[in-house]
Amino acid sequence: GFTDLVFIDPIGTGYSRALVDDKQATKDFYSTDADIKYLSRIMYDWLVKNGRMDSRKYYVGESYGGFRGPRITAYMQTRLGVAMSGVILISPYLDPGAWSDNTVSPLPWMITLPSIAAAYLEREGRLSAAAMAPIIAYTRGEYATTLMKGRSDPAATEAMIKKVTALTGLDPVFVERSGGRIETQAYLREVYRAEGRLGSRYDSNVTAWDPFPYAPHQETGDPILSSIIAPTTTAMVHFVTQTVGWKAEGGYHALNYQVNRLWHQDDDARDGSVRQLRQAVANDANLRVLIAHGWTDLSCPFMVSVLAVDQMPAMGDPTRVQVKEYPGGHMFYSRADSQTLLTADVEKLYGLH
Repeated sequence: GFTDLVFIDPIGTGYSRALVDDKQATKDFYSTDADIKYLSRIMYDWLVKNGRMDSRKYYVGESYGGFRGPRITAYMQTRLGVAMSGVILISPYLDPGAWSDNTVSPLPWMITLPSIAAAYLEREGRLSAAAMAPIIAYTRGEYATTLMKGRSDPAATEAMIKKVTALTGLDPVFVERSGGRIETQAYLREVYRAEGRLGSRYDSNVTAWDPFPYAPHQETGDPILSSIIAPTTTAMVHFVTQTVGWKAEGGYHALNYQVNRLWHQDDDARDGSVRQLRQAVANDANLRVLIAHGWTDLSCPFMVSVLAVDQMPAMGDPTRVQVKEYPGGHMFYSRADSQTLLTADVEKLYGLH
C-alpha cells in the first residue's frame, strides 16, 4: 500500500538453487561472509538493472534475515556504495552470543524470563506493555543480581524463586528445582504437560499434542515449525505458478535441511550482528532502524534486542534505533491486530505520518 517490495530467496530456499555441486555451493554461498556478499550484490545488481539506484531503499529481514540486516547494510554502505534509508528487523537473530554462558552469566535466563512471563499474562488475558514494564525492570535488576549471587545469599534466592513462580504461573516445585532458571525446552514441555501437549518455541501459547509424553526429552518437532511447512509451501507454490503465472521447475523449499547440514558454522555466525548494527548507524546519520518482536517468542526473544540497543551509544538521536514489541510470537504479524500495529510503525519509519 505504500512501498514497492522485492523478495529474495537465498540460495537453497524457495525456488532458488545453486547451479554447482554441494561442495562448491558451500564455498560460494553457505557461510556468513559469502552469504552477505552475494545477497548484497544481488540487491546492487537489481537496483542498477531496474533504474532504482536513486530511490529510497529499505531492508526488511526476519529471523536469520534479521541477522543479515545490519551486516548487509554496513557492507552495502562501505563496499558497494549504496545507502539504506531504513532497516526493519523482524524477530531478528541478533546476538547468538547472549546464550553462550548459562553456567555463570545471568544473560541466558534474563533473555527468556520476560517472554515466558508474557505468555502467562496472555493466557490470563492481562498482557500489555504496562504489565510487562515491571517484569522487564525486575529481570534486569533484582533477578540478575540474585542470579549472580548464587548460593552466597540463600534468602535472596528463595525470594527470587517465589517471584519467578508468580511471574510464570509454573509449578513451584519445577521452578525451585530449576533454580529459577527456566530452560526453554524444559518449559515448553512443562507448561502444557498436564494436557499432554507441547508449546512452540516460536510462540509458547501455540501448542500441539506430544506424541511421546513419557520420553525424557522432546522427541518430536516444534508445534509451529512442523505444522507450517505444508500450508505455506502449498500457498506459495499456488501463488507463484497460478497467480503470478511463472511455471517454475523443481521443488519449493520452505525449509531446506540439506542447506542447514552444509552450512559452515563459523565464528562470524556466532558473533551475531550487533557490532555491524552500531557501525551502520554510525556510518549514516539519516539511517533509522525498527526492531520488531513478538512478546512470546522464545526462538529470538525480544529481551536480546532490548539489552543490545540499550547498550548502544545514542549517536545524536536515540530514537533512530527502536525496539517494538507486539502480541504474538516469532510470526506475530500473523495476528491481524499486531500486523496493523507493525504496519503503522513501518509507515512512521518511512516518514508517512
